[in-house]
Amino acid sequence: MTSSTPAASPRLIVVMGVSGAGKSTIGEALAERMGVPFIDADNLHPRANVEKMRGGTPLVDADRWPWLEIVADAMRNTADTNGRVVCACSALKRAYRDCLTTRAGEPVAYVLLHGDKSVIAARQANRPGHFMPAALLDSQFATLEPFAPDEHGIVLDVALPIEEIVAGAEKALS
Repeated sequence: MTSSTPAASPRLIVVMGVSGAGKSTIGEALAERMGVPFIDADNLHPRANVEKMRGGTPLVDADRWPWLEIVADAMRNTADTNGRVVCACSALKRAYRDCLTTRAGEPVAYVLLHGDKSVIAARQANRPGHFMPAALLDSQFATLEPFAPDEHGIVLDVALPIEEIVAGAEKALS
């Protein structure tokens, strides 16, 4: 695990990474462990984005900006009502993370689920019916930008058991 000092007890937590890294699984488990609501940003994509990805076409930034604003608003509103929130969202580029943080109007802690492409590809292959085809995995890895020193983020290895990843995230965030 590597870390760049997440904000102390942040209200907004984003579990991020490429498609198939386990964002939804880890995000939901972390939210349950912390006793807070969980948001899956995939559920907030406009229909056009979903159809584009389902057709094997990677999204471009113009597709992502409105979606990221929706995600940031949903996180802030949920945290305003419930105290904290965990959200699964790819947030692959620094600019996307900056958009989420700026739109939310407060610090966001990021938990990057990172690992070997072959491990993630195997997981993706076992997700029948998901709108994100495995063919887009290379574009996801090409887009992923590591944390800059001034970002509030931790990196956890996807090869670890789910419980260890969740425990590591919770410890880093507390």
